[in-house]
Amino acid sequence: MKLQVPFIQLPIAFDAAALAAEIDALGEGAWKPHPQGFAGNSMLPLLAVGGDPDNESFAGAMRPTPHLLRCPYLSQVFASLGVTAGRSRLMRLSGHAEVTRHADQGYYWTERVRVHVPVVTQPTVRFECGDASINMAAGECWIFDTWRQHRVINDAVQSRIHLVVDTVGGGGFWDLVGRGRPHNAPPGTWQAQPLLPKPGVVATFPCETVNVPTVMSPWEVNAHLSLLFTDALPHPQLAQVRQIAMRFARTWQGLWFEHGDRPEGRAAFRTALQRFTDEVKGPSQGVLLNNEIRWFNAMMTIVAKFAVAADGPPVAATAEQQRAARNAAGDNA
Repeated sequence: MKLQVPFIQLPIAFDAAALAAEIDALGEGAWKPHPQGFAGNSMLPLLAVGGDPDNESFAGAMRPTPHLLRCPYLSQVFASLGVTAGRSRLMRLSGHAEVTRHADQGYYWTERVRVHVPVVTQPTVRFECGDASINMAAGECWIFDTWRQHRVINDAVQSRIHLVVDTVGGGGFWDLVGRGRPHNAPPGTWQAQPLLPKPGVVATFPCETVNVPTVMSPWEVNAHLSLLFTDALPHPQLAQVRQIAMRFARTWQGLWFEHGDRPEGRAAFRTALQRFTDEVKGPSQGVLLNNEIRWFNAMMTIVAKFAVAADGPPVAATAEQQRAARNAAGDNA
């Protein structure tokens, strides 16, 4: 998600030692290699489709995995955030490893913010985002601008473990953000309020059940295109690209008011989408975004690959959509 600043610290803090003890009790067998095979990266699923830790899908009803249900304090951390939670994990970065520089451009991350709670870390671990670089201390709670180029460097011997919660937010969450502290603001009298563990209490909290559209509404299409044009760098072809996109958006709106997301309209939506991608591909090839991503590539991963589902009930993203979302970003910060 695009933010106004690279990093914001939320006004809530956690007992990192208590979290680390719960995680350690899960054992090494609960950890999995990173799905994309990034060296030094491993993960432990906490929220997944149907609560299945082996299900890496981005779409479907998210539920706590058995690992999370064994960790009362960890569940309390989720509940304290005031979010509707999406797919979430513990993410481990081994010593002398890094998360390579990238920006999260896929559909899944356009509307989702990543909440980071460092559990095991060292003062030398560095999180870079845009032109800012910080150390997230154990027990703190941070969000960052995933739309900017970012990377993580662990130059210590010990592994770094973060709780990473993907979420669209919620009323309580954005209230927390409003009381947060940008990374470059002097602390002054600002301080985070501690959330102490309640032994044995497994907290409940809302989870995503709707996350991939059957057919994107025209309002969502316009929102995504607006982001892409707002962040586009000046280019001689940009006016033509904008004109093509505006014509597509108007066509999409007409089809929506004719068909909505009913199955019988999907062929018409797919035809309009194919016509748009074919027409805009050439003129947009030289257009870049201010986060260094090509305009056309970002449009394909944010709009085109998710604008209309295949025939059948939208219970989950297709395998192609899942691969596109994973490949659009490192999915490992």
